[in-house]
Amino acid sequence: MAFPFDTRYASLELLIERAKKRMPRFAFEYLDGGCNENINRDRNTNELREVLLRPRYLNNNFAEANMETELFGVKYSVPFGISPVGLQGLMWPNAPEILAKAAFKHNIPFILSTVTTSSIERIAELTEGKAWYQLYHPREEWLRDDILNRCEVSGYDALVVLADVPTFGYRAKEIRNGLAMPPQLNFRNVSQALVKPHWCLEMLKHGVPGFKTMEKYMDKNMNVKQLGQFMNSTFSGRLNSDRIKAIRDQWKGKLVIKGVASDEDAEEAIRLGFDGMIISNHGGRQLDAGESTIAVVKEISEKYKDQIKIMMDSGVRTGPDVARALSCGAEFAFMGRTFMYAVGALGDKGGDHIIEMLKMQFRQVMEQLCCEKPEQLQDFRVR
Repeated sequence: MAFPFDTRYASLELLIERAKKRMPRFAFEYLDGGCNENINRDRNTNELREVLLRPRYLNNNFAEANMETELFGVKYSVPFGISPVGLQGLMWPNAPEILAKAAFKHNIPFILSTVTTSSIERIAELTEGKAWYQLYHPREEWLRDDILNRCEVSGYDALVVLADVPTFGYRAKEIRNGLAMPPQLNFRNVSQALVKPHWCLEMLKHGVPGFKTMEKYMDKNMNVKQLGQFMNSTFSGRLNSDRIKAIRDQWKGKLVIKGVASDEDAEEAIRLGFDGMIISNHGGRQLDAGESTIAVVKEISEKYKDQIKIMMDSGVRTGPDVARALSCGAEFAFMGRTFMYAVGALGDKGGDHIIEMLKMQFRQVMEQLCCEKPEQLQDFRVR
């Protein structure tokens, strides 16, 4: 069998192992960690993997597995996409552009974070506007409106409003490493970087990463302390119904809320006119005492699947995980860490590699089950 990826790194575990060797420790710990004791980070994946699927080997009607999935009127090659990740270019230089290019090539959605290291306009250029944008709601309305206008002009398919960061999570390793908002490179971090030659060479090539979307609103002469004050004061606005209504009035495209974790929030999202919701707990980086995402997906999909598009991220790592998520009622799954591990491991080749690997894994599950379409996966779940 011919494999469309580097067979030396044919599993997520192998990619993680290589990424850990190539990335500075502070960067890998930022990517890998949750909050507090990492309990909810691990619960997400552990409980997802308790979901069991039952094959139907004697299904004489099975022809072939078709992974294509329509979402908001767009037909994607597979039912998974790339989650928004902050500070991507710090973890691996040029990471958001590497992943945006791969997403466009393979026809899957890429979500750009407000606090990552490429701009709205650059990602739109690389994807011909076929990207999504995740909004950290700013305190100032004029700033929100300007960001939304830039997204509209750039042709973004969907706007994702982030709900689950009313305060930043308590992450001990980030505090130790100086990776608050914004990051501060201390002597320990510099020494860790110097022993990672691949990372250093790429950083020299692409330059020190910055908050590219936000640069036009910043004083060019800001020092690190001033930048920190700016970011903390700019994004200290808690999401509420009035702010959501203002966004819904201005944004004419598809509107998605990310971070839904309760019945009450699901009902409110529907009432406020969202087209979709991403059930998420920020990869276990915000509330260590929270439920797993798959537990919430099961509950909410049963009640609201006919009223709103239901998607999921947090805990999804592999092709079989995507199948498990869809079997529980999600219509689409997003992954963040998985894609960043691949870029950390393989650099420019990481995006293509991981998408091809995930596609092969997901197709294998569908064919093993004798499942023709992703939306049929719910029929194969052991209840």
